[in-house]
Amino acid sequence: MALCQIYLTFNGNCNEAMNFYNDAIGGELKVMTFGESPMAEQVSESDKSRVMHAHILKDDFVLMASDSMPGQSVNNGNSISISVGCTSQEEIDNLFGKLSVGGTITMPLQDTFWDARFGMCIDKFGMPWMFNFEHKK
Repeated sequence: MALCQIYLTFNGNCNEAMNFYNDAIGGELKVMTFGESPMAEQVSESDKSRVMHAHILKDDFVLMASDSMPGQSVNNGNSISISVGCTSQEEIDNLFGKLSVGGTITMPLQDTFWDARFGMCIDKFGMPWMFNFEHKK
């Protein structure tokens, strides 16, 4: 597999979530609302601010997202986690610290038996994250 990308769907707070993720991760954020899309004439005024598509690009990292289609809802579950392979101690500490703000730490950052620093959290939007930094041998 050459590339695996993450796609998240939200219940109307995609813009807020993607700005939160962009603040934590960095990179380039692009957002298109339903009102800015070719579907603008087909959606109600109240749905025009919902996100049709957004993405964050940083190096080889891509995070894509949208709000659910107007009239549909999403139930966050535990069937997906966003797994981030970090390249330094500083990076894992920084990302974990920022993305866990307002959320729940399910496994604090700690050294593991597989010779890595690892931690997990559920962010304030209900999305589960895993962070791994393999120690140099």
